[in-house]
Amino acid sequence: MSPVAEDLNLARDAVGVRMQRMRRTSRFVVAFVTAPSMKAARRLAKDALATRLMACANLIPRVESHYRWQGRLERSGEVLMILKTTRARLAALEKLILAKHPYDTAEFLVLPLSGGAKDYLRWLEDCCADGR
Repeated sequence: MSPVAEDLNLARDAVGVRMQRMRRTSRFVVAFVTAPSMKAARRLAKDALATRLMACANLIPRVESHYRWQGRLERSGEVLMILKTTRARLAALEKLILAKHPYDTAEFLVLPLSGGAKDYLRWLEDCCADGR
């Protein structure tokens, strides 16, 4: 076997080992929310964490958003929030975010997760469990 073929086989085996540790799932989602400031994003994240509606929020500052609002082209600086939760907690998370968000029309977009590291997904589920 050529050195290139050996390298390809090793790479394929390494990916196969990683995939065995990954769990396929449809029970988890990621929600994207933009906020007008880090202060607002932190408050929303704290409220959602305190009520166990999500396991984690990543806050990405200085996102430049371009959009149409009330017939005009707009541009503003925002904070992008990436929220990880379970499908079971999603409706309650959306309700909390939209109720406490400073925007009249807040972004709340959801993407399903098809899989992830078993230990991380177990942690995510534990963090979102009721009554803990």
